[in-house]
Amino acid sequence: MNASSTSPSPAPTGDRTPTPHPTRTSAPSAGTPEPLLGAVGMARPRIEGTAKVTGAVRYSSDEPMGDLAHGWAVTSTVTRGRIRDLDTSAALTMPGVLGVIDHRNAPRLDLEAGSFFGPDGGMHLLQTDEIPHSGRPVALVVAETAEQARSAARALRVTYDEEPCDVDFSLDHPAARPATSFIGADATVGDVDTELAASAVVVDARYVTPETHGAAMEPHSATAWWEDGRLQIVDSNQGPFLVAMTVAALFRLDPKQVRVRSPHVGGGFGSKSGGCGPQLVLAVMATAMFDRPVRVTLTRSQVFQTVSMRPTTDQRVRIGSDADGRLRAIDHTAAFEVSKLADYLENCTELTNTLYAARAIRTRRSAVPVDILPPYSVRGPGATPGSFALESAMDEVAERLHMDPLELRLRNEPSAGPVSGLPFSRRNLTACLREGARRFGWATRDHRPRTGREGHLLVGTGMAATSFGAGALPSTASITAETDGAFTVAIGASDIGTGARTALTAVAAEALRVPPERIRLLIADSDLGPAWGAGGSRGTTSWSWAITEAAAKLRSRPGGATLPLTVSFDTTESLGELPLMERHSYSAVFCEATVDPATGEVRVRRLLGMFAVGRVINPLLARSQLVGGMIMGLSMALHEEGVRDPATGRHLNTDFAGYHIAAHADVPDIEADFVPDYEPGDPSGIKGVGEIGTVGTAAAIANAVWHATGHRRRTLPIRPDHLVEERPLP
Repeated sequence: MNASSTSPSPAPTGDRTPTPHPTRTSAPSAGTPEPLLGAVGMARPRIEGTAKVTGAVRYSSDEPMGDLAHGWAVTSTVTRGRIRDLDTSAALTMPGVLGVIDHRNAPRLDLEAGSFFGPDGGMHLLQTDEIPHSGRPVALVVAETAEQARSAARALRVTYDEEPCDVDFSLDHPAARPATSFIGADATVGDVDTELAASAVVVDARYVTPETHGAAMEPHSATAWWEDGRLQIVDSNQGPFLVAMTVAALFRLDPKQVRVRSPHVGGGFGSKSGGCGPQLVLAVMATAMFDRPVRVTLTRSQVFQTVSMRPTTDQRVRIGSDADGRLRAIDHTAAFEVSKLADYLENCTELTNTLYAARAIRTRRSAVPVDILPPYSVRGPGATPGSFALESAMDEVAERLHMDPLELRLRNEPSAGPVSGLPFSRRNLTACLREGARRFGWATRDHRPRTGREGHLLVGTGMAATSFGAGALPSTASITAETDGAFTVAIGASDIGTGARTALTAVAAEALRVPPERIRLLIADSDLGPAWGAGGSRGTTSWSWAITEAAAKLRSRPGGATLPLTVSFDTTESLGELPLMERHSYSAVFCEATVDPATGEVRVRRLLGMFAVGRVINPLLARSQLVGGMIMGLSMALHEEGVRDPATGRHLNTDFAGYHIAAHADVPDIEADFVPDYEPGDPSGIKGVGEIGTVGTAAAIANAVWHATGHRRRTLPIRPDHLVEERPLP
């Protein structure tokens, strides 16, 4: 691989805009601590907010670069088969074209390299003539400008030997097999069948959620070039260190040769995590072949076709209850689609193992390999579709018992992990349920369906409870006490629009006992050391832990040390010493919705979420994250659905005209607030807030729609044609 230097590096990543302060000549004293300055817990606007709204922030496709070439991906028009011929002759003669990369000349990749979940053939692009799914990149045209590359890509002529494809997923698919993963095992506690037989009420129902996409505002883009013997990359991703390690493995490089930066990311929701996106693999190939910087930016349609999505799920839930609402058994079987290129676990049964007490619990997960792009995480993976199934089934139990759904949940509160038997580090679900009910006015609800009317509209309310795993993963942080009194905090974190810069600045300020203005934060650079990415609602928790411990180490140094002075801390050992416990965030979501029986239109009027998410670093940004998550749950409930042609296997809605997401007019009055909470296993007492807002919302909306209409919808999204009544009541 060519390692020549071709262009200067962009400016260092980070926010170096400190306010001048009196000069310090020694490290902070370890003696009597200064009073805390209230940085954590204060509502502060995000540090980069002004730069974003004025257009000063540069995203991955905005980075200036000398001698830049552009790559344009060409994707397959068949779902399964082989390339018979790829004619590049016309494209190569077009103005500005530097060349075409395809399976015949592409750099060879390490086919054992993969993502966090193991080998992932989704990243092994342009290695063979095989077409394993629709939209598979088959070539990259590289030219002087993006417009020239696009024109030449259209001139490329590809012919295929098409083969039959299978995209017909279901729970009963003959290829279904037990799902394998190191993340949690299937569970069996007690005798489920015996308890179901002895139950006064049994609900047995199937729930289906469709393929959904992250649909981040910023399309995926990467620029790659060689400089001073190192592969430099600016990419839109959720974890630069993890991506750098994946690039090194794929291209058989020494990890020290690879530097990845992701200065600002316009949303990810999981679609920019997990190995390398196709834009990055292709950009690295191109810079190796053409010896100059190359940028590859995907179109919106290409994002839908080539970037991972949440898989379709088909879940059967059986719940048995005594007449007084005490659960005897929960049996949850979940199937989800996977690609034949890679395994991925959509852990739909996570909540079933922890949310409610029952004498017997059984969970089973199965993967169905079909001819699709490898799925991966989308906001609240596993828990989001799993919550829709479990919380809809709980509502159905309450319906059969003629019981308040809130009371049913309160009555089945466990004292320890229902499956694990482990103690909870702190469990505040009851507080969320009771306070949410009080604020929502739940006590006045008539629990009978179809009793609420406003003119021609049916009005209903619904609720759902949920949890989401909390904790931290190993990360390193460095802090330098500077001569001017500032502190440079360096950690390989990633801000994907969540406000991580602002939150980590507050954490560092509190840990160092200085005002936030004295913190210089450097993030989003793989050279800053190993760090977990922005995913699993564990990013801020993991990074804060490392920063807090590094600050404690720095403050423990004796006074009078020569500056600048740098200390580092790796949390791996600290995390390994934590006692085994169940660690979760909790929430209760309440919804009011109307349904027009003549048109089937659903309007969500109110959403209220109460959250137990540990100590809240910044209420302004945390509330924004939770409201955004609830909007995403609303979108899942009523709008989002990736559709494929069952005959051809092709995507039918690869743009925002066909793939519907909640627009401003769809968003109701949303309230998100917190109950007092603290995570005792974390030095800052915090938990993640990124995903739990999404998890329970779709179920709460579906339950409200049932309450309004008396008709249970067990398949998402809840479309108008599902609810139109032939003869609506006047």
